Amino acid sequence: MTGDPDLPRPDAASSSHSALTYYGELVRRQWQGCLPDVCQQIRDPGAFFAVLGEVIAQRIDELADYLAGDDPPGEGYLAKVARLTAARDRAKGRVLGEYLLLPPDEDRPVVVDRGHPSWAEVDAEQRERLGDPLSEEGRP
Repeated sequence: MTGDPDLPRPDAASSSHSALTYYGELVRRQWQGCLPDVCQQIRDPGAFFAVLGEVIAQRIDELADYLAGDDPPGEGYLAKVARLTAARDRAKGRVLGEYLLLPPDEDRPVVVDRGHPSWAEVDAEQRERLGDPLSEEGRP
């Protein structure tokens, strides 16, 4: 997520407003490129993507807190920074993955049913994304 100099930085120290603007603008640009018809139907795109940016930022914060967990006894400063940074990175990846569209995989159809050769791979990817560790055999 490094890169676009036209986007405000998500970690700008000025305020949390920068992160909200960043996430909303990131999604807006991506949707405009991939879903122009949907974007044209949004009555107030500025307000829509501002609110969406707020929702994304809040969900990232909540998930990062959950993933980081409590401070282990005796944890040093650098270990804590590493734990919190890793939790935030995982949270951003998960939450943004729900709002950003991935480019289509040319080797695989958009919809894959249980009879398709890619079913096991797609099923495992979705379970990992959703945090569902159960295998197909483990389901009732």
